[in-house]
Amino acid sequence: MQLKNEFKFIEDLKNKETQNKAFESLLNQFKEPLYWHIRKIVLNHDDADDVLQNTFVKVFKGIKNFKGKSKLFTWMYRIATNESLNFLKLKTKKYFNSSEEMMNSRIKNLKEDPFFDGDELQHKLQVIISKLPQKQKLVFQMKYEQNMKFKDISEILGTSIGALKASYHIAVNKIKKEINEIQTFL
Repeated sequence: MQLKNEFKFIEDLKNKETQNKAFESLLNQFKEPLYWHIRKIVLNHDDADDVLQNTFVKVFKGIKNFKGKSKLFTWMYRIATNESLNFLKLKTKKYFNSSEEMMNSRIKNLKEDPFFDGDELQHKLQVIISKLPQKQKLVFQMKYEQNMKFKDISEILGTSIGALKASYHIAVNKIKKEINEIQTFL
């Protein structure tokens, strides 16, 4: 995802006179992809909306300090990812004994979520993905489900491309193994 004339757009976001219009344009372009990125992490529509709102507040407040060392979209995705992970940590501390227990609860509730439009197979895939360690899950979702480049994922997660490729490969193998076990069982 690339903005046309990103440097000028960032300047418009920082300029008090053009900031509101530029931020509205940013919202229109990124609210849906960021929502789905967040939703893949938190698995709940209402929670994803809350995290998305927090993300855009942080982007709005933080744009003045954005140095342009990364692409604007990778900076925003990093904020969204961190907000999502922090949200899950707080939710776990408040309501659950472990992050595994929380994820099991979220997966169980996913089928009942009116905003989940997947079929039984999609639900099973989400169950399998939810069992992955956090880093593997993020890398898999960003690469496979969101079709991001490893270079962009590297900027978002602050991890080397080699490590990301290894995590992705391991995640794919674990998912394949789980799918094969389900097929064998059926």
